Amino acid sequence: MKRILLLFVALFALGASACTNLLVGKKASKNGEAYLTYSADSYGMYGRLLHYPAGTHAPGTMRRIVDGDTQKYLGEIPEAPVTYNVVGNINEHQVAITETTFGGRHELAPKNPMGGIDYVSLMALGLQRAKTAREAIKVMTDLVARHGYSSEGESFSIADPNEVWIMEMIGKGDEKKGAVWVAVRIPDDCISAHANQSRIHKFDLKDKKNVMYAKDVIKFAREKGYFSGKDADFSFSAAYSPADFGSQRFCDARAWSLFNHFVDGMDKYVDFVDGKHIGTSEVMPLYFKPKAPLELSDVMRAMRDHYEGTPFDITTNAGAGTNGAPYRPSPLTWEYKGKKYFNERPVSTHQASFVVVAQLRGNLPNPVGGVLWFANDEANTTPFVPIYCSLTKVPECFADATANDHTFSWKSAFWLCNWVSNMVYPRYDQLYPTVAKRRDNLEDYMLTAQKAADASLLHTLQTNPSELANEVNGYAQDWANTLMTDWKALGEYLVMKFNDQVVKKETRDGKWELTPDGICVAPERPGYPEQYRGILIRETGDKYLVPETK
Repeated sequence: MKRILLLFVALFALGASACTNLLVGKKASKNGEAYLTYSADSYGMYGRLLHYPAGTHAPGTMRRIVDGDTQKYLGEIPEAPVTYNVVGNINEHQVAITETTFGGRHELAPKNPMGGIDYVSLMALGLQRAKTAREAIKVMTDLVARHGYSSEGESFSIADPNEVWIMEMIGKGDEKKGAVWVAVRIPDDCISAHANQSRIHKFDLKDKKNVMYAKDVIKFAREKGYFSGKDADFSFSAAYSPADFGSQRFCDARAWSLFNHFVDGMDKYVDFVDGKHIGTSEVMPLYFKPKAPLELSDVMRAMRDHYEGTPFDITTNAGAGTNGAPYRPSPLTWEYKGKKYFNERPVSTHQASFVVVAQLRGNLPNPVGGVLWFANDEANTTPFVPIYCSLTKVPECFADATANDHTFSWKSAFWLCNWVSNMVYPRYDQLYPTVAKRRDNLEDYMLTAQKAADASLLHTLQTNPSELANEVNGYAQDWANTLMTDWKALGEYLVMKFNDQVVKKETRDGKWELTPDGICVAPERPGYPEQYRGILIRETGDKYLVPETK
């Protein structure tokens, strides 16, 4: 018997237990495109782009299941006769799958996961075996029913060019095999979001077209004592992932903040997400119709959100440090003199390993229509690079073998982008404007280059389809090289421009300003920003007051 040894460890995110997704239906976008976003957030995780080629498998071939978080061997299942090409979170049929972990009731988490399928492997299997989003839901739910489920509660975003779904799933503990789940289709003219808290509350049990669920999803909740009302009043979230302060403030608040970019009237749901009105506030709906259709650039921008201009804004208090950084040190909660405090948790975070935007275009053939825009660090300080779903060779800078979490390489986009971003964090208001401008310029270049590539690839698909993969691979390598060249130059510029906490002067044409003797003129020494000067004085009083001279 043949045994296939494809390990899907970290196909999506190794230990990515704090992630964020935004979902956009095809009629909620300007160009009829569907979008899924995914910020894969986990401190210490090395980000890379994995590729698994399409394949055919003889009867008796077995698939080895290894937990994507722990790398623990779980068992084997029969391999499918045919599997599809997968690049990161998208397959050759423009099916995309992303996730966030909500955990849910602790007693339902498997203590002995052997034999089951973990959520990382489950997403991979869905992508490899499905041609549509609906088919992926069936593949994934059939697999856990047959083999068991070995992870905590998960929210999955599952989409193709025509349909966008959220499916939520949680296991039954060690006593029973399988999982309970519900999947709801997001209306085509709406957007949705989830961020580590179950978002499906009540759902229409009779809407077979737009709602799917496990037959025992309510029955099992009754058996466990999680629910006792009428079926029509059943809430998946309330039953399997009861709200607490953290689930609202750290999680649902991120979904709220994404909606706040595109939906009017979100102020009414502040009480729901602030963590202080649990059980007394109006539940935030699963989806909304945006005030205007979204573009790809809007979706990318939303993944750079830090609650700016909202009640949760973290850029305007002492926690932002000397230079107004929208980042906070880990962990989320901390203690001082016996009391427990917390940091806000925004969408954009320095713990991101990678961020993707899946662009699903039904008006184009699948090999050209499906694009995974890939940022190999957090999206706020890193530009997105387009990767077509028909890719068959990952560029070296994104490849799994180039480096890892304990091996640095200048050939790795993850380490190069982190080199730049980690210069920005401690001097945010000084360095970020430069990085943001370079990021936007490079992204504009990528968007323009993609349009030209679309036309060329469509021509190749019609005239010489056997060459399509080579052309797709060539574009990906060229764009990856452009990122690496530009970002290395940016890092070198930042080191020189802002060395030793001063600011080197430049001429109008972008050259270093020199003295007549050919050395740099004296740099600017900006010191503390005005706002932080006030904070420092309030803390130290007259300790550093210069005495007046008589």
